Amino acid sequence: MTTTGFDPKDLLAHSSLGILATLKADGAPQLSPVQPYYDREAEVVLVSTTAGRAKARNLGRDPRAALEVTSGDGLSWATAEGTVELTGPGSDPRGPEVDALVDYYRRAAGEHPDWDEYRAAMVSERRVLISLRVSRVYGESAG
Repeated sequence: MTTTGFDPKDLLAHSSLGILATLKADGAPQLSPVQPYYDREAEVVLVSTTAGRAKARNLGRDPRAALEVTSGDGLSWATAEGTVELTGPGSDPRGPEVDALVDYYRRAAGEHPDWDEYRAAMVSERRVLISLRVSRVYGESAG
């Protein structure tokens, strides 16, 4: 349900913390707090994680996911559902997998003080970029 005047895509676009839901092998939900970046034009949510995390393993097996964000006052929420593509981990700090993570960081947080250090960390941490292709967005506002 969407309340008149409330656009859940606006809340998605302005949220820096959300809960990503993936599916465990037994079909049970697995929830993870994440720092999402929502590209409204491309209809994609970007999230960084490490290759060994449950969410990355779950998405490698079943690409369906949902992201929920809530307003600071708790009166509004928005959910984006879709399927995921995983990029990485990369082995080359100048490779395309790490470039994708650099792009995510710039969109989500701005410029990094030391891009060489960031790139090296993305390789050593075995970082993966989650790209959630949004097929449905919905939400509600009590305000």
